[in-house]
Amino acid sequence: MKHAITRFAVGSLLIVIGVGAVIGLAHAQEKLDETAAMTALDEFMTEFNARDDAAWAKTLNYPHVRIAGGEVRVWQDAEEYTAYMDFDRFIEQTGWDHSVWDSRTIVQSGKDKVHIAVQFSRYDKDDKKIAMYESLYVVTNRDGHWGTQARSSFAP
Repeated sequence: MKHAITRFAVGSLLIVIGVGAVIGLAHAQEKLDETAAMTALDEFMTEFNARDDAAWAKTLNYPHVRIAGGEVRVWQDAEEYTAYMDFDRFIEQTGWDHSVWDSRTIVQSGKDKVHIAVQFSRYDKDDKKIAMYESLYVVTNRDGHWGTQARSSFAP
């Protein structure tokens, strides 16, 4: 009887350790995904500010969705997105020179997908803030590429 109790205790302990290890690995993977998603947002902003529409399009995953200004737009690939983006028109319409992340808060994350509530500001060439917007970005890992898959923004 004593050996049976000991075997049961050891077996139970091994199960607890095993479950803990699995949970720990899952948590570690989630943190790696969150770090990769934030890095993807850094690249998004860097390429946006560089006004390089082709490089910026590469920071996205496709199909890419943007909900803003009362419209839902979907681009199927980088070529379609690049053809749409016109930095000169954007600058002329808004007076924009560059943007910065004011805040980025992960609100949900799972395997290969992270939802991030962001706030960003736009500045003119004199570094005067011209606008501030809140948005929700969905950053995904598709075929090993972390990129912004969807954005829902209060920006026009």
